[in-house]
Amino acid sequence: MNCKFDEYQLGWILIEGNEIISCGPDTYNEENNHIDQMIDVDGDLIMPGMINTHCHMSMVLFRGLGEDVDDRLFKYILPLEKKAVTEDVVRIGAELAALEMIMGGVTTTSDMYYFEKTVGHVAERSGIRALVGQTLANFSSPDHQSFDEGFALVDELRDEFKTSEMISVSIAPHAPYSTGLEIMERVARYASDYPEVKIQMHLAEMKSELEWCAKNYNCRPVELADKSGLLSPGAIMAHCLEITTDEIEILQQRGVTVAHNARSNAKAGRGIAPIEDLRSRGIPVGLATDGPMSGNSLDILAQMAPASMFAKLRGQSRSCLPAKVVVKMATIEGAKVLGMAENIGSLEAGKKADLIRISLAEPRMHPIYDIYSTLVFATIASDVQDVMINGKWVMQNREVQTLDKDKILRDTHQVAEKFKLKLKI
Repeated sequence: MNCKFDEYQLGWILIEGNEIISCGPDTYNEENNHIDQMIDVDGDLIMPGMINTHCHMSMVLFRGLGEDVDDRLFKYILPLEKKAVTEDVVRIGAELAALEMIMGGVTTTSDMYYFEKTVGHVAERSGIRALVGQTLANFSSPDHQSFDEGFALVDELRDEFKTSEMISVSIAPHAPYSTGLEIMERVARYASDYPEVKIQMHLAEMKSELEWCAKNYNCRPVELADKSGLLSPGAIMAHCLEITTDEIEILQQRGVTVAHNARSNAKAGRGIAPIEDLRSRGIPVGLATDGPMSGNSLDILAQMAPASMFAKLRGQSRSCLPAKVVVKMATIEGAKVLGMAENIGSLEAGKKADLIRISLAEPRMHPIYDIYSTLVFATIASDVQDVMINGKWVMQNREVQTLDKDKILRDTHQVAEKFKLKLKI
């Protein structure tokens, strides 16, 4: 997944420590090199690990709750978060999410939730690379009762992972309607004071957000975010459904990036984001799952076909968002969204060794005329056999090496039973 889209039908990758030293076609010549271990993948596909540019890991514990209910946010999510989300619940949810992502070939994720210090430590133990974002919102939050407390948690998060190689930190105002102009301005100042802390936020996600901005500020969400100073280089904006051509121009000028949640957006009945319009302006767009209560999956492979098909529906053409571009969005372009493209996203000399092995054994994947089309429209998470992150195997032969799957599932079911009691379902 380099700038030339090189494919090596018979190729090799040389890895030393956590870094890719070199790679190329044909047979590797080891005359002048001592190789400690040689792995023959027997015709399987080796590609960069996939990148989830926006999710809420611990909300995996809410998966399947309140399906097909329009007012689910207020009927289920907010009451349950207020009653039942604790640091321990977040830990269990993050472990389940990390397990699912690794088994689906996701090697890097961007998270946005509560008790993010705990989430960061779960990511470290699991071996996954993560951008962890402390959510700030004006509704009752499980880990802070005021915005001052929320900013203090960002300080703690920044200090906790300041020397971490695998964990980066962000500040995550929930959305314009849940923060307001004053807090958004404060977030912009914070990010300016601490440039190592990225900004991520939901923006222009739904019509009710447009109505709220019009009522309270007589403007649209993108205009409000721009007025606050939040739209700064490298800021990650999730969704961007309700945007105009002029607003796309603003996003491009400000240097922001976009996390595209095709499956979640569709499941909520909110529409189709103008992804080709964004990308045509040079705005990096990565694939994302959103929360697993919204899209039910933390599997980037499951986002690929919907992203392509919805773009084709919007553009009324089969040529829109071709498979090759979708795979790029899942890898190198996703790395650009998170500001990590110098280190990850492609298999090239000097990059970190984040890669996955995908079995090509299943009949549904053959014949293979175009490997990108096969990945987007035929490959599923269980085809991922091995996962290497930062030069270490975290999954081999479908067995995750860093997490106790049986214990995580037991803990998950115990939490779910407690949720049922609290919701009386």
